[in-house]
Amino acid sequence: MSNPPKKCPVTHLTTDFGAPVVDNQNSLTAGARGPLLAQDLWLNEKLANFVREVIPERRMHAKGSGAFGTFTVTHDIRQYTSAKIFSEVGKKTEMFARFTTVAGERGAADAERDIRGFALKFYTEEGNWDMVGNNTPVFFLRDPRKFPDLNKAVKRDPRTNMRSATNNWDFWTLLPEALHQVTIVMSDRGIPKSFRHMHGFGSHTYSFINAQQQRFWVKFHFRTQQGIANLTDAEAAAVIANDRESNQRDLYDAIEKGDYPKWTMYIQVMPETDAEKVPYHPFDLTKVWPHGDYPLIEVGEFELNRNPENFFLDVEQSAFAPSNLVPGISASPDKMLQARLFNYADAQRYRLGPNYQQIPVNAARCPVHSNHRDGQGRIDDNYGGLPHYEPNSFQQWQEQPQYREPPLKITGDADYWDYREDDSDYFSQPRALFQLMQPAQQQALFDNTAAAMGDAPDFIKYRHIRNCYFCDPAYGEGVAQALGMSVADAQAARATDPALGLPSLL
Repeated sequence: MSNPPKKCPVTHLTTDFGAPVVDNQNSLTAGARGPLLAQDLWLNEKLANFVREVIPERRMHAKGSGAFGTFTVTHDIRQYTSAKIFSEVGKKTEMFARFTTVAGERGAADAERDIRGFALKFYTEEGNWDMVGNNTPVFFLRDPRKFPDLNKAVKRDPRTNMRSATNNWDFWTLLPEALHQVTIVMSDRGIPKSFRHMHGFGSHTYSFINAQQQRFWVKFHFRTQQGIANLTDAEAAAVIANDRESNQRDLYDAIEKGDYPKWTMYIQVMPETDAEKVPYHPFDLTKVWPHGDYPLIEVGEFELNRNPENFFLDVEQSAFAPSNLVPGISASPDKMLQARLFNYADAQRYRLGPNYQQIPVNAARCPVHSNHRDGQGRIDDNYGGLPHYEPNSFQQWQEQPQYREPPLKITGDADYWDYREDDSDYFSQPRALFQLMQPAQQQALFDNTAAAMGDAPDFIKYRHIRNCYFCDPAYGEGVAQALGMSVADAQAARATDPALGLPSLL
């Protein structure tokens, strides 16, 4: 016998305040063909709510997918950090992950050549810890003053309202430190097959503080257990033609059928004083720490095993901020991280309101006593009648000095320091990456670059050829050939480059 179909309980339609809706098919009019009446309360409420359903989309990472899961500690790292999430092997912590494209809007296709956002929220007993990273270990910039410019360069042109290869590559080629990230994005890893088949990185340098008040610099890595898989431009075009939500569908379907994706967490650990000794800038977001210097140390794994019941509630309203740190995990002098410590949380207050931390997906799973009050959208008891000031005589809002971090030594005068004078090594690391590639991978890099540069003016293409040639002559020659140009012409074109005189033009 076949099982009878399940019957859902009847849901009787009401207004937002619980009154029954009598008719959801026909508006209230004066006569069968007459005008609407202003007293049609349900029509008024239904339309008013409809036009307010869409909230501002994120400036970056607008389109994404998310899922809940569990992080499990597999190795003891208490020598480096006192964070309770790592307090014992076998410990499990609830978490939420959101994966995204970066430049595209909400309606963009998943299989575009782009960085992927890789954001994790761990609900620890000491508060929420957000790891807000990407699927690449570096980024285009090392000074946050240029972040709004990057956003605009990769988004839509103000005149045509279309993506512009000219804007994009003009900006990138005038930031030579961007070549490391550009090389990754234009490589065969530039279009992940799915969110499940990519690594994740904290990218920034953070710090660990242990129970003995020792500080270590740390980088986070999350390696997929599904294996790396990518798409070529041609394969991606075929996917997009049939399914613009390919990555979202893949993640959702895998979890629904019990094929739970997993990633292994690793860390690189640098003793605090090593930062002054290494030949590279350890807080520069455009650089990696060589694994030969600081090998990967395994920490644990996370598994995504539950899809949200409502996408808007949990995924669209999820809010990540690098400022969500817990005792034992802290920041570093990384300039990009320092700016994000303020900017990300502030963007969420704009997008979701001042009480966004009370939305279930964002809410801490431990007691919260911030004494932040009132504001639009407050839904808890607002701390009732407790004193709303501190100091007070009633033992409320007591600070916790036992969690104070050790002092961080800082030297130097306050000034607008030119980071190019401090470190002009733009190419040693992308050179090492390029030289690790097999010939077929290098050719894919050349071809992908030429395709992505599209209709950008020749002077921008020549500029990129020169930057690639500075990195490695074979890199420059390969890109030039793919563009149907020559290195010699690119070198000669520098004299007439419209950006001549800018300090970032090499």
